[in-house]
Amino acid sequence: MADIEFCKGGGCTAKLGPGALERILSKIERGRDPDLLIGFDSKDDAAVYRLTDDLAVVETLDFFPPMIEDPFVFGEIAAANAMSDVWAMGGDVRTALNIVCFPESMDLNILGKIIQGGNAKVLEAGGVLAGGHSIADSDVKYGLSVFGTVDPRKILPNNAARPGDVLILTKPLGTGLVCTAGRVGAASEGAMRKAVRSMTTLNKYAAGVLKHHSIHACTDVTGFGLLVHLSEMLGDSFSARISCEKVPVIEEAFSYASDFYITAAGQRNRVHMDGKVAFDAKIPFEMQEILFDPQTSGGLLLAVPETEASPVYAEIASFGLPCGIIGTVTEKKDKMIFVGK
Repeated sequence: MADIEFCKGGGCTAKLGPGALERILSKIERGRDPDLLIGFDSKDDAAVYRLTDDLAVVETLDFFPPMIEDPFVFGEIAAANAMSDVWAMGGDVRTALNIVCFPESMDLNILGKIIQGGNAKVLEAGGVLAGGHSIADSDVKYGLSVFGTVDPRKILPNNAARPGDVLILTKPLGTGLVCTAGRVGAASEGAMRKAVRSMTTLNKYAAGVLKHHSIHACTDVTGFGLLVHLSEMLGDSFSARISCEKVPVIEEAFSYASDFYITAAGQRNRVHMDGKVAFDAKIPFEMQEILFDPQTSGGLLLAVPETEASPVYAEIASFGLPCGIIGTVTEKKDKMIFVGK
């Protein structure tokens, strides 16, 4: 399998830009149903539909082309990424369905490895892989449609942050830069190991911590990068201050950004945030790129009351991945986000 070359660049770098999606969704007529608790109005991670006073379903799906050559690991990453939206809503994964696009001319053993990797992560999540749908395509794409459940009184929205909240990021940034460098053979083995470990780690574990604490808002950081996902959390009501020195990063991503192993998706994120972000003059280009870098199976971004921040951070840090208390939510300022040292 080591000689298989089916990775042309994928993961969450393959997503459409946030600006394009905004224009499209703004023209879609909204359905009206009082039991649809969360739809696409809030740019949230998944849909939540209430069945009873204490039971709601969480629906989400995600799929993309490979960002890594190993088919089994690609399947693990795609599944971890797709299921993340359920945990970002405060829910639990129940079932998943495969979404497969695969060339008929390619070895089906590769597809088998991809699905085996996905199934391994679904099982780790406590869910069941229950079927799926496949089509013949010119390129490989894989992901999951995921069904979860949540108590509708305990949903974690992405847009309920409050001034004074502490911002916690549960995984390091830089996976987009590392995988882009890796695709052309420029990433070190150590950097790839760090990126794969981060991308294959389920957000289930961090989400489990949240069930025992007061959390105001939660989202997962994926293709729109940290700053766009943070802007969705802030909405039009609040601003935030980020301390770069506290943002967890895969260290090698700095050198890959310096060597311009950057993605079109990252530049779309930068353009989308033009006029909304103020960078301290001491923040280098490389750090800016990392903050715009599209993440695949990225961590959770949490808005936590100040009194809860230290215990939440300590529990998440105990899992062993780099994480950090990266900033605070503030009252509305001229710029939505200020990035300082």
